[in-house]
Amino acid sequence: MRGKIVLVTGANGLRSQITRLAVVLVLTFCSAPLPAGAKDANDTILPAGSWGGEHISLEVSDKGAELELDCAHGQITHPIKLDKNHVFDVAGTFTPEHGGPIRRDENTQPATARYSGHIDGDSMSLKVTLSNENVEVYTLARGSRGRLTKCL
Repeated sequence: MRGKIVLVTGANGLRSQITRLAVVLVLTFCSAPLPAGAKDANDTILPAGSWGGEHISLEVSDKGAELELDCAHGQITHPIKLDKNHVFDVAGTFTPEHGGPIRRDENTQPATARYSGHIDGDSMSLKVTLSNENVEVYTLARGSRGRLTKCL
């Protein structure tokens, strides 16, 4: 009787139909697909806030993150997803800087970068990779501003 509505008279028949309808609705909503981009129901987004460490400062927002390093800066333009083990691996950009004056016509292009790491409570391990070459691994603390020594 697919596609037809059958009415059963009597209290027991109506109660049975309501119970079946409730089960169908529960199963439908409980088995809904995961949100786009989520690999697992345990995926979460790194909450907004400040992280910092030696030679690095990281500002996380709901839209991504901004990194400031001693002689470079970086950007992640989408939320940082953590898997169930609090591991992340996201694409971003990395722009080197230099000491001394910046020329008016100077235009340093950002390089493609990967930012990967692990969160353990209020501690983050962050690896920066450019063209399959590790630049550095940093240890950051949640709520810290970081300690930078900008290029002179």
